[in-house]
Amino acid sequence: MNRLAHETSPYLLQHADNPVDWWPWSAEAFDEARRTNRPVLLSVGYASCHWCHVMAHESFEDRTTADYLNEHFVNIKVDREERPDVDAVYMEAVQAATGQGGWPMTVFLTPDAEPFYFGTYFPPAPRHGMPSFRQVLEGVQQAWSSRREEVAEVAGKIVRDLAQREISHQGARPPGEQELAQALLGLTREYDPQRGGFGGAPKFPPSMVLEFLLRHHARTGAEGALQMAHDTCERMARGGIYDQLGGGFARYSVDRDWVVPHFEKMLYDNALLCRVYAHLWRATGSDLARRVALETADFLVRELRTDEGGFASAFDADSDDGTGRHVEGAYYVWTPERLRAVLGDADGDLAAQYFGVTDEGTFEHGQSVLRLPQDTAVFDAERIASIRERLLAGRAERPAPGRDDKVVAAWNGLAVAALAETGAYFDRPDLVEAALGAADLLVRVHLDEHARLARTSKDGRVGPNAGVLEDYADVAEGFLALASVTGEGVWLDFAGLLLDHVLARFTDAATGALYDTAADAERLIRRPQDPTDNATPSGWTAAAGALLSYAAHTGSEPHRSAAERALGVVQTLGPRVPRFIGWGLAVAEALLDGPKEVAVVGPGPGSGLAGEKTAALHRTALLGTAPGAVVAVGTADSDEFPLLADRPLQQGEPTAYVCRNFTCDAPTTDPERLGASLNRR
Repeated sequence: MNRLAHETSPYLLQHADNPVDWWPWSAEAFDEARRTNRPVLLSVGYASCHWCHVMAHESFEDRTTADYLNEHFVNIKVDREERPDVDAVYMEAVQAATGQGGWPMTVFLTPDAEPFYFGTYFPPAPRHGMPSFRQVLEGVQQAWSSRREEVAEVAGKIVRDLAQREISHQGARPPGEQELAQALLGLTREYDPQRGGFGGAPKFPPSMVLEFLLRHHARTGAEGALQMAHDTCERMARGGIYDQLGGGFARYSVDRDWVVPHFEKMLYDNALLCRVYAHLWRATGSDLARRVALETADFLVRELRTDEGGFASAFDADSDDGTGRHVEGAYYVWTPERLRAVLGDADGDLAAQYFGVTDEGTFEHGQSVLRLPQDTAVFDAERIASIRERLLAGRAERPAPGRDDKVVAAWNGLAVAALAETGAYFDRPDLVEAALGAADLLVRVHLDEHARLARTSKDGRVGPNAGVLEDYADVAEGFLALASVTGEGVWLDFAGLLLDHVLARFTDAATGALYDTAADAERLIRRPQDPTDNATPSGWTAAAGALLSYAAHTGSEPHRSAAERALGVVQTLGPRVPRFIGWGLAVAEALLDGPKEVAVVGPGPGSGLAGEKTAALHRTALLGTAPGAVVAVGTADSDEFPLLADRPLQQGEPTAYVCRNFTCDAPTTDPERLGASLNRR
């Protein structure tokens, strides 16, 4: 057993029994490289990564390969989900050098952590134009031994080139109507009208772009924006990327039609998409959106919630196919014969028709991924419900995919926001309770006495790595959503503590630019800084959104100003690459709309008819589509929220106040009038 045995990362623990003498990322590892005059092999991946498992089995579990690695390299294994800063810095170098990237990521470094050779997956034997891993190792070792000056020169040039990639942010202003209209036009050009979504294969759920489209429609009435959002959501929900039995979405579709997924299921995708479908229902009343939002929320709580109340990171794509082999998608795919074995002939044939399971199959070896290809045929709803229930029970008897049980702060923040809002919209207090449980874990375990966040925990034990910008921003976003839903001002206070760190430790005071790591974080070869969305909102734009919401709640000018300055990058990138800065565009929509500030004052639950009227106003406020609107609820004498100050009842009745940019509508006691003020364009 190597040095990974005592780590908290499930990914690192998967490699603890490798014959490779792995080190975790640490100063001691680089000290060892300097002491022994060896280069560093940096291998980066994550627990649910299919090709990471393949390379581990082929190379890192092989004694001959391990002996060579141990003799000639200091070998460092990194979980990209625990150390997104390390991953970001070296992935930027890989992409700059090769034009592509991915995981596993394989990088060779000097003992000063400077990269000089890159790759991703390397096979054990030459294949498809790729050298074998052993050939790569021998080539790097030879270069290190005989051409050291050349290696040092290459490494130095790469580091200098990375340093010059600093984002120019001086003097940028937030985007206005023109830039947002240009962004919408750009998205329209890349939209796939036959299949939904953007671009070709592989096709990823465009969660942040969908939020922008919904907000843009809410603010402007642009029907094209709503149509793109609605049709994309429907195509995804009817496709194989959505788990038609258990709810929840896979990471992406390998094809343009959303038929065959890459089967890993990630917390962040499902939290973001749960919120998107809930917001789509709020805008349209779509039954499909309601069903998918609730099924996805139930999947999160049923299958990803940990014993401590947080949410685990992911499920693997691979699982045992029943023969002892780990195969991608084995848990999820069906054949007509398998359907009949569980359901009997009649219901098995009906299920094959309903879910698009054919003799030829839509996946490998004649197997099919369940989807809903029939959009006009009529089926017996009770019979289909029974079929779903029996298939889900039958699937549960298969070996389940592995679960990555680490709790990532940022992704739990996204889950808190999604579950709090979904629970409030659909009168599911159990979902709000689940959000509260995760928020409580973040406070108890991840937050220290100085309100500094740890990135991860596992089994209630905090991990060693400091939170990055997305952790502070997404957890603050979750706490702000929870404050609006529950009326508990403590969550606003916690959000404020986190955002104070954003202002003090992640923001360039001169320009307003944001960095992914704190000023006092470990120094890498470059301080990572990326405003574009990847699988989740960038830390930069997520922070802008949380800062803006907090300012709307509190009237804080420093937070409002910081949000506006941060959005300057969206003014530059939004019209050019709207697919990759969707959350920044969504926040810009909130800025242009105000955002609206809603205060609901009145007696709380248990106060009879008056309490019911307060609840009706509160629910109406939460269901308002005004982009980024913030909601505070409490009694007239409450000091829970600044928005409640000096807000008296009108004629003794529960009352709602709506303000925007220092101007307020007339207070109202009528939910319909309140709804009209929050849904007008």
